[in-house]
Amino acid sequence: MSKNHKNIINHLKSGDWIAISLYFVPVIIYLFFYYGFVEGTKTAAIWLHSAWNPGTDYEHGWMVPLLTAYMFVHAIKQLQGEEPRPSLHGLWSVIIGCLLCLVAARSQQPRLAIGAIPFLLTGAVWCYLGARTMLKTLFPIFFLWMSIPLPGFQQATVGMQQLAAQLAHWGAGICGVQTILEGTTVASATSNWDCFSIAGGCSGMRSLMALLMISVAWGYLADKLSLWKRLVLALSALPLAILGNGFRVCSIFVCAEYINPAFAGKTWHDWSGLMFFFPISLLGLVILHSLLAGELPFFKKRTVVTRRNTTTQEGEPRS
Repeated sequence: MSKNHKNIINHLKSGDWIAISLYFVPVIIYLFFYYGFVEGTKTAAIWLHSAWNPGTDYEHGWMVPLLTAYMFVHAIKQLQGEEPRPSLHGLWSVIIGCLLCLVAARSQQPRLAIGAIPFLLTGAVWCYLGARTMLKTLFPIFFLWMSIPLPGFQQATVGMQQLAAQLAHWGAGICGVQTILEGTTVASATSNWDCFSIAGGCSGMRSLMALLMISVAWGYLADKLSLWKRLVLALSALPLAILGNGFRVCSIFVCAEYINPAFAGKTWHDWSGLMFFFPISLLGLVILHSLLAGELPFFKKRTVVTRRNTTTQEGEPRS
């Protein structure tokens, strides 16, 4: 355990740990045992778990709490031995969290109940560990919001479908595969294979949300970069997801043309996301990070070594 962790833990007495535990007991009971958010049939936690499904494009939701815990520990390590300074100002954040929980219970909106968790956690850190620790852990705690499926977000799927179809049509032409594009339907101009329809699952929206989660966490953890470079990393998910999905769909048409249409429409369609999209997208993140950090061979700064001549007492140069 690092010195920073010991300073924080040693500062808290046994009574403080009991108070922290009692603080979270009603929160846990409220979120996991109060069946009042979805017509009296689901708790907030059960609703959130059920909302992580392909229909909401949030299958990756379970990874958000894990990344939050990792980033929280990373933030604590950066405190450099700062002594905790508890403050009752954290109660303001707790009050906001409690009000959100009250509104969630009255309106039966589980999203508000889950959205209240970061305010409650921030208030607890502020009260027991101080403002400096609260500011350091603010981003990791509110990163939990990325686990909440956005209502109506799937409406953007149609636009992503059309964009994926256009990119795949253009890419297939570069590879020598002549296609006919009609909306989100792509057919072979030579009738070598049946038409493919770019459905919602092939729009790249699901991959975009997962990649956005990774890129935002990546940008936060790249603390050696300046703020604008970290923002570029965090927002790079959108172009990387669009290009990666376009290449993936294009590979299906190329596979249908040169290998086998049945294999392309079933096996390669099902596995190309794992074998094609994510490797390309993650490689793009690595290259972009290296580019911003100046770690690529042709972007490394050259160091110039100058020699300083020294002279002896007689004024003759010393070898």
